[in-house]
Parts: sequence; C-alpha cells; structure tokens
Amino acid sequence: MDAQLLDQAKAWLNQDPDEITRAELKALIESVDAAGLADRFGSRIGFGTAGLRGELGAGPNRMNRVLVAQAAAGIANWLLANPEFTAGGKRPSVVIGFDGRINSDVFAQDSAQIFAGAGMDVLLFDTYVPTPMLAFAVKQGGYSMGVMVTASHNPPRDNGYKVYLGGSNGGSQIISPVDSQIAAHIHAVAASQTFDQLPKSLDFETGGGALRAWYIAHTAGLVAPQPSRQIKIVFTAMHGVGWATARSVFESAGLHDPVLVAQQIDPDGSFPTVAFPNPEEPGALDLAIQTAQLAQADLILACDPDADRLAVAVPDSAVAGGWRKLTGDQVGLILGAELAAKAQRAGVSGNLGSSIVSSSQLDSVAKHYGLGYVQTLTGFKWISKVPNLLFGFEEALGYCVDASHTPDKDGISAALLVADLANRLLATGSNLDQHLADLGALFGHYATGQISLRFASVSVAQQLVASLRQAPPAIIDGQTAKFTDLAVGSADLPATDGLRFDLPDGRRVIIRPSGTEPKLKCYLQAVGASDAVAQDKLVSLETDMRKLLKQG
Repeated sequence: MDAQLLDQAKAWLNQDPDEITRAELKALIESVDAAGLADRFGSRIGFGTAGLRGELGAGPNRMNRVLVAQAAAGIANWLLANPEFTAGGKRPSVVIGFDGRINSDVFAQDSAQIFAGAGMDVLLFDTYVPTPMLAFAVKQGGYSMGVMVTASHNPPRDNGYKVYLGGSNGGSQIISPVDSQIAAHIHAVAASQTFDQLPKSLDFETGGGALRAWYIAHTAGLVAPQPSRQIKIVFTAMHGVGWATARSVFESAGLHDPVLVAQQIDPDGSFPTVAFPNPEEPGALDLAIQTAQLAQADLILACDPDADRLAVAVPDSAVAGGWRKLTGDQVGLILGAELAAKAQRAGVSGNLGSSIVSSSQLDSVAKHYGLGYVQTLTGFKWISKVPNLLFGFEEALGYCVDASHTPDKDGISAALLVADLANRLLATGSNLDQHLADLGALFGHYATGQISLRFASVSVAQQLVASLRQAPPAIIDGQTAKFTDLAVGSADLPATDGLRFDLPDGRRVIIRPSGTEPKLKCYLQAVGASDAVAQDKLVSLETDMRKLLKQG
C-alpha cells in the first residue's frame, strides 16, 4: 500500500470525531484495503457553485464531520476577509438550515459552532426547514450568508452543503469566482488545522420561528383566498421536509386539506420507498398515483426532499396507470403565463427567465405580454440573477415565482400557484390539460424531452461529451446540424461544458454532463403546427439521438 495514502488515512482517523466514520476508516486501515482508502483519500469533494455534495463516509472524498468543519471554517475565513461584510466593524452573519437526511442536523450544529467560534452572528434553525425557506431567510433577514445542509434529490447515502450569499449577491446561491475563493480558504484550513483545533463556540442563536412565520404568511399571500369549491389534491413530500411548511401555507391560503401519501409524508433519511428521491425519476410517483386512484383525486403535487422542486401530475386515461406527469417545461409554461398576465394587469415590467436547456416557449410568452426574456446557464444560481426577474424556471422541475423574496426555486410556492389555478379553472369548467392546449394555441406548440444516461462516475459522462465535441455529428435525423460549443462562451452566456445542435426545422439538441451526479443529459426540443406534429418530430429526434449517443 502507498505509505503516503496510509499516513493520510491515519491522520484523518486521529481527528475524526464521528464514531461511525472512525469505525469505517479503522476497518479499512486494519484490513489494508488499498482500493477503499484510495477511493476516499485519492481525491477530495470539490467545493464549487453547488457547494459540496457527495456520499457519506470517511475521508476527504466523502461527506463527513471533518470535511464539513473544514468547509465551515473556510467560509468563515472568506467572510471575515471580505470588506462588504466587515466594513465599519460589522460582524458577518450566517443563517443555517438543514433537512432530514442522515447527519444533516449534525453538520448544521458543527457549522454553527465553527461560525460562532470565528466571531460571527449565527442563527441555526431549530428544526428541519425546506431549502426555499433558507433562501427566503437570507434575503429577508439580511444575512451575510446562508448554509443549507441538504443533498436535495440525490440518492439516500448522499448529503450536501449549499451556500447562499447576501449583500450585493442578493441572497441567491454563490457563483464564480466566490466558489474558488472559498475553496482556497477551505484547502488552507485542511492543510493547517485539525477538527479539534478549529475554534468553536456555543454562543449562537437557535430558533427561526419569526422567519418561518414570515415565509408562510408571505407565500400564502401570493394567491387570492380560495373558493369553497376546490379540486381534490394528493400531496407527497417524498420522505422530505416539505409537508410541515406546505401544510401551513396551504391552510393560510384557504386550500382544502390534500390527501397525503402517508408512507412518504414524514422526513426519513433512508428514503425507504424510493431508490432515488427525485420526482423526475421513473417510478418516483408510483405511491402518489396509487393514492390518487383510491381517492379519485384531480391533481398530484409532489415536492422533492428539500422542497425546492415540484412535480405535477394530472389524470389521463390514455396512459398506463391513468395519470400523466407534466414536464417541467409544461409547468414552466403554465406558471410563466400566469405571472406574465398578472404583471401586465398590474402594469409591472420585468423579465421572464429560463435555463438554456429548458423550453424556449417562454420567449413567446414574454413577447405576448411585452416583457423581456433572458436565457441563462443551467441552475438557479444563474436564473435568480436575471435583472427584474418576474418568473424563472428550469425543466428539472424548478420554478421561482417570487424572486424578490425567495431568490431560488421553490416547490411550495409553485405548488400553491398551480393549485390556485386549477381551482379557478374548475370554476369555468376547464382543467390544466385544456389550459395547456389553450396556451399551445396562443404561444405555439412545443414538445420537449430528455435522454438521461447514468454512468459509474462523473468523469465518464464528461469524457463522452469531450468525444462528441471533437467529432460533432454533421447530420442529425436527416438534417444538417449547426454545432455550437457552449464551452467557448459568448457575450450572452458564460462558458459551460455542453454542446448545442440546431436543425433547420427548428428542432434543438443540447448535451451536457451533470455537475453533481454521474449522468449525461440530452435535452430535446421540437416545434410544430400542432401538438401532434411537434410530438412526432420529438420522437424522431429522440430515436436518432439515442443511436448517436450509443455510438459515442
């Protein structure tokens, strides 16, 4: 075994305060498991614009108390060196939230002690909170920074550390170069201090009740009081932390109690009923559909575990199971049209925004209502920074309906707006399906889809993209493909690891590796004279792209 690797493992073992990861690491050392140690110590989870995210376990390539403590100390050092948050003798402030994943509360408690030990004002929420509430707290509470301990919709054995920045950043997620600056501070801490050597203090506030009540009251106020006649809704929290807050928001807004997916309504970090707690994944809504069938419901609303995403499903007798999940692009169109019309009625100007991989149909909505439209890179760290944002979305079930208060995607407020619209449609004898058809007639018929390939590691997906970049296909589905390398960047978009192909008939393909998971995603869009024509064009495009990706 590599002696240096073994020394690194022993040094980590000596500072690790967690009994479980200590036992894991001790067993690897005693069994001389070179592969296991190399996997944990051969690299380090990188700190980037998504913060930290990875599998639980021992060593720098896993999520654990040592790694999180180093991150907290690095963040503290960056804040204390930033004049924006220290000018005039100010003390930087941090608000910390956590979800129900394994060790989320432990990581949050360690972080609070380290931030307080660095001399900062700290508020640690006293119980689970959804991610959008943390974003709301940073923005409305005027905090220098917010930390949310969550891995969102990742597999059960993962956890993560998402960072929001106040001040001139507006309370949204960090972007470059802040991520690399913080990463440098984290590496300096890791190289010079052990867990025990990091200053810690219990001089921090635990609570957050006022911020919680503020978020609930404000979010409920986004819609008018609900009518007495309402549709029947099924709601699932997917073993996450969304229901406690959603229930209070729904009650305050006057929504009738939804039928709950009982097996998934309480936080459970083991996620016993889903392999991947992501409402995008096939099968994730199976229990919700079973519940809806028994209840003879009209609508399914599903939040992911940290409640920043929303899935919507509607009855459809033409598909197996009798229910059809709307795409993120369809929900984005529904919400975008709602908020654009509301802005026009109020005489408000501003912008609609979406990621480059999402449907560009929102551009038609913006033009119709005299609003601006901005495309950004993937991720709400970019979407939330669109100037005067009235509504932003990404096809991965993320919707920002209230950027001035919650500068991030929010599954709870989006769920409320969808339910409100469905109730208003009921009063006119319509429903969400008919509404989508009406929107298509008004804004054009778009069909979008996605091919998702999972690999053993993130690097494999990145290698496939690199191969296609070197030899891009000249013909896709029988048409000449115009190739754009998104890694080059432009005046409108920063560089990103992705490829774009545009066909003469208006179809579009974007290929990019996931930044947080070992997946490659291929985003498809087709436009037609009718919904049926657009869908046929999409099917043909998907068939050809699957062949191409298999060859690649």
